[in-house]
Amino acid sequence: MVTEGKEEMRLVLTKPLTIDGESNTDYAAPNPLQLVLSLFKNVMPGSDLTRLQLPPLFNVPKSHLQCFGESVYCVASDIISRCNSGESPLDRFIAVVTWSISTVRPVIFGVAPYNPILGETHHVSRGNLNVLLEQVSHHPPVSALHATDEGENVEMIWCHHPTPKFYGTSVEAEVHGKRLLKLQNHGETYVMNSPKLLIRFLPFPWADWVGNVRIQCQESGLEAELCYRNTSFLGRRGNQRSIQGKVFESYSLKTLYEIDGQWDRTVRMKNKNNGKVTVIYNAKEVISGLRAPIVKDTREIWASESALVWSDVSRGILSKNWEKAKEAKKAVEEKQRELQRERESREENWVPKHFTVSHSKEGGWECSPIQNWVPEAPIIVPL
Repeated sequence: MVTEGKEEMRLVLTKPLTIDGESNTDYAAPNPLQLVLSLFKNVMPGSDLTRLQLPPLFNVPKSHLQCFGESVYCVASDIISRCNSGESPLDRFIAVVTWSISTVRPVIFGVAPYNPILGETHHVSRGNLNVLLEQVSHHPPVSALHATDEGENVEMIWCHHPTPKFYGTSVEAEVHGKRLLKLQNHGETYVMNSPKLLIRFLPFPWADWVGNVRIQCQESGLEAELCYRNTSFLGRRGNQRSIQGKVFESYSLKTLYEIDGQWDRTVRMKNKNNGKVTVIYNAKEVISGLRAPIVKDTREIWASESALVWSDVSRGILSKNWEKAKEAKKAVEEKQRELQRERESREENWVPKHFTVSHSKEGGWECSPIQNWVPEAPIIVPL
């Protein structure tokens, strides 16, 4: 935990989760079965869980915005520079596939981050990479991310719209929205989606990422298909967190490489032409030993910053003072309801500060950053 600045500007910033889905701080709920029983009692199968409010006992001390941001700025090696420095379109495409895999991070069964409030932001820098997130909608929950690296001339634009649903013995959260990675020096844009989160309660509890991810680059005519699986059965440890896929040419559908491995360990790539196998991703090298961000300048912290908005709740959780955390969370939520009532009384619509939001023809959400480049943040990740 990092606490800096004046009493009213005490931020709480914690380390990201490790490969094993754990941290130096024990975030596990004392009895995850309570959460299961609560869902069975209060939620009907097939229900949308986006409005479900969890008690702090089942929260980790950070917002979903922070978790989205950590998947970009919390890395032990600079994969983005490798994407940009690839000599050929194929080299760069493989590097982007590797980067996409690196953004998938472990989760802990029984606990979840806070649901961001409307207008909440998270602004962090790691070296030349500046990352800004904003919660652009509350119901439904939609998060937007914009990250730029002026040194590498790279830009990322994400739009996340998770839709968790309860199915009796499981919760399935599909993450709608596109992820764009732009390599400006090469005039290439890579478009991809996210895997979905599956939480099972029976016959044994577990939570992990599953489903298909597609990565496309129209300029190079290359595509990749990745399939995330968890094949453990009845609690036995099998080939968990496995990933399989391929890289192929869009126009001919010719497979160039086959991909397989485990995204929390190593992922290999086999050249279909000569049979050569290489390791393209090693999770220990990328998401091990990650450090918590620190506050560089409290005077530049926005009032909407996640680490500030939820600071009292997070301190309650970290100290296991559940009553304090409960009251602090109630205060945050009630303040948002009050602001909503004030806007309605003035017949005003809330407008995001950092993104322009629109709806696509397919019914999804699209978020476009207002600024060309993300400014340097007052919160930084130590290198």
